[in-house]
Amino acid sequence: MTDSVPAAPAPPTSSTVRVSDRFVTYLHQVCASTQARAALRRGLGLPVQRCTYMHRYLVPWLRDHDDAHQADVRRAYYAVASLIAARPRSARDSAPAPDPALPWYERPNLGASLGQAVAQGVLKENSAESALHLMARQSSDAVHPYLPALTRQLLAGGITLDWAVLLEDLAWWNRSRDRIATRWLESYFRTATHTTEPSDPAEENAR
Repeated sequence: MTDSVPAAPAPPTSSTVRVSDRFVTYLHQVCASTQARAALRRGLGLPVQRCTYMHRYLVPWLRDHDDAHQADVRRAYYAVASLIAARPRSARDSAPAPDPALPWYERPNLGASLGQAVAQGVLKENSAESALHLMARQSSDAVHPYLPALTRQLLAGGITLDWAVLLEDLAWWNRSRDRIATRWLESYFRTATHTTEPSDPAEENAR
């Protein structure tokens, strides 16, 4: 008996829920099937052209345009699908889903997740910072193959990833790399170091 695989719905048109959040919800449903999860996992770190087993699940979500940006978007969708499918069992069974009701700018990006990993002792500080600085200098062609091992390490350590935020960041990486990398780094340092505002010297002298 084969697993029942839900059909891929058309991308939503609602203005209140981001397409990326709907896509991630769909992927979690699809990955309940062992068959689908195995097919999606085969695309880990690979370009879309080598992900033939994933097409049946993802094509309905993508535009049929052959320009450079749509190619980046397509690869981001395939990458995140394979990363979600490859989650360790502990992450599939117990990790809480990020709250999509939060304002977008308050949701954790990859930098925040790495900062949380450092704060909780899952990653060493120099390893996390090196990973961020390395990715900040790379095109998406170099970033994508780097993500499977990194995200698996985070998930195995109990760190939550907001897949919808990662999806959109990857989709825009080649066009807005400096902006996205800066946001990742800022989120990392805020989360890893628990930085507080410096004291006012006048207040210190008044004590």
